[in-house]
Amino acid sequence: MSNDADNVRAALNGSIFMAPKGTTAPADLTAPWDAAWVDLGYMSDDGVSMEYSTDVEDINAWQSLSPVRRILTSVDMTLGFTAIELKARTVTAFFPGATISEVVADTVYRLDIPAAPGPQEFAFGLEWVDGSIVNRLVIPRGEITDRGTITLGRSAAVGLEMTVSAYASSAPEIATWLSNDPSWALAA
Repeated sequence: MSNDADNVRAALNGSIFMAPKGTTAPADLTAPWDAAWVDLGYMSDDGVSMEYSTDVEDINAWQSLSPVRRILTSVDMTLGFTAIELKARTVTAFFPGATISEVVADTVYRLDIPAAPGPQEFAFGLEWVDGSIVNRLVIPRGEITDRGTITLGRSAAVGLEMTVSAYASSAPEIATWLSNDPSWALAA
């Protein structure tokens, strides 16, 4: 096996989308995201972090110093990002169950943040590009489960730091990743 610099990728640009749970995602890389998928806008220059982890339980035996078997006990997948475009969809995503109302026509708006919000599941999409290489990751069922501190200052954009946790749906997958990356081609 040889090294090939042509297979090194960067996420030069991209978007995070959010839609009601159950919304159909594009089936390929050329179909547009339909109107139900709202683009969350600008993200901080840290981009998006994607984490996938598994936990296992070791089964030990009296006759062995090392485990004789490992059982997969959990799978966890998260997306982390900081939205720096403060608009209705990002603000209400950050504050679950919050509603925005108009106080003065087209000039003053009110955000009501509930004291005890319930769970709010959505579908999430992530698209990123590197030249002609396009990748799409779809989480059909997820929830914003962690939020960072909102810092207000003169030297940086106000950011809404969020972590999306993927949940299993009726399919056996928690997410689907599409790519036109030629390096993904199966070896003959």
